[in-house]
Amino acid sequence: MKILVLNSGSSSIKFKLFDNKVVLASGLVEKIGNNQSKIELKNAKTGTKMRRDTHIANHEKGLQLVEELFNESGILRDLNELDGCGHRIVHGGKNLTEHCLVDNFVLEEIDRVSAIAPLHNPAHLAGIKTMLKAAPKVPNATIFDTAFHKSMPDFAYMYALPYDYYTEYNIRKYGFHGTSHSYVSSRAAILMQKENINAISAHLGNGASVCAIENGKSIDTSMGFTPLEGLMMGTRCGDIDPATLPFIAKAKNLNADMLDTMMNKQSGLYGICGYNDFRDVVSEIQNGNNLARLALDMYCYRLAKYIGSYFAILPHTDALIFTAGVGENASLVRQKTCERLKHLGFELDENLNEKSESGEREISKANSKVKIFVIPTDEELEIAKITEGLIKKAQN
Repeated sequence: MKILVLNSGSSSIKFKLFDNKVVLASGLVEKIGNNQSKIELKNAKTGTKMRRDTHIANHEKGLQLVEELFNESGILRDLNELDGCGHRIVHGGKNLTEHCLVDNFVLEEIDRVSAIAPLHNPAHLAGIKTMLKAAPKVPNATIFDTAFHKSMPDFAYMYALPYDYYTEYNIRKYGFHGTSHSYVSSRAAILMQKENINAISAHLGNGASVCAIENGKSIDTSMGFTPLEGLMMGTRCGDIDPATLPFIAKAKNLNADMLDTMMNKQSGLYGICGYNDFRDVVSEIQNGNNLARLALDMYCYRLAKYIGSYFAILPHTDALIFTAGVGENASLVRQKTCERLKHLGFELDENLNEKSESGEREISKANSKVKIFVIPTDEELEIAKITEGLIKKAQN
């Protein structure tokens, strides 16, 4: 099956084309609506790249250019040749807890949940509608970041707020990065030659979350009602005392939108030291920047605390998995985090950890009670597999 995977952002479209789960091409449409917008496509077979710098007014124009570059490269004549299209959706809300094919109800629910995922869901919706218009006969599937976490028990996902807030406004923990946590934990089970494992998965990118996985299912995760809760991240504050918000609002004369911007875009690593790229943070530490040192120490300390708390709630832990940009590449983060967990049986092999290898690998000592892995996430492949499965099921 030829499956196109789309991850539509507010001003971008990330795409990857698969044929029987093998990548044919990938690329990015960026700065949609901007005079400096552009599109890049990489042919996976030849390694050649195509690029156009042109004004891209909206998602519809962006997808039209994707189709044009597919045609010019000889990879795909037009989008109607696809067997299906899978869309990454950040928030499914209370009613969309399973990956599914698109229908009117699904579109309405994604739109309704946009109120609690305003940075993501409207863009996802634009991507789906654009694809429906461009290739009406091609089935579209929605793959929800929140779906993997549907197995969380109620005592894990509920907040200690008046219960009416849950019944009236669906305020609860939903969790995110589910497709990534699902993928890397299943890969770890294969590497350990077990059907299901108990694992702690750390997805560490500019956004970051930890997930406790028991017998292959999510039982808790660090992100909550929105992707703001939990770990300290690139520009997000993560967990804070809620009482600081009215205090800051009064002290700085900030309204709710300003507070939201401060917590999501001006905090985290960036808020402490002015940098949110770990390569810059490490470089600044080497230059003697004490705030960069503080930011790194805060990040690793909080990560270790979450991993330790999930170690406590799992009946036993088979594996710790590091994934995503920081998890896969920042050996210093892995080292400093695992140092704090050594007494719990997390024994990191420093030589294996420092090796600049790509691909799946174990980085724990032979006698480590808990296996430690670096597993590159492949959310697009997981989305393609799920999309293919949903289409085949609908055809039978």
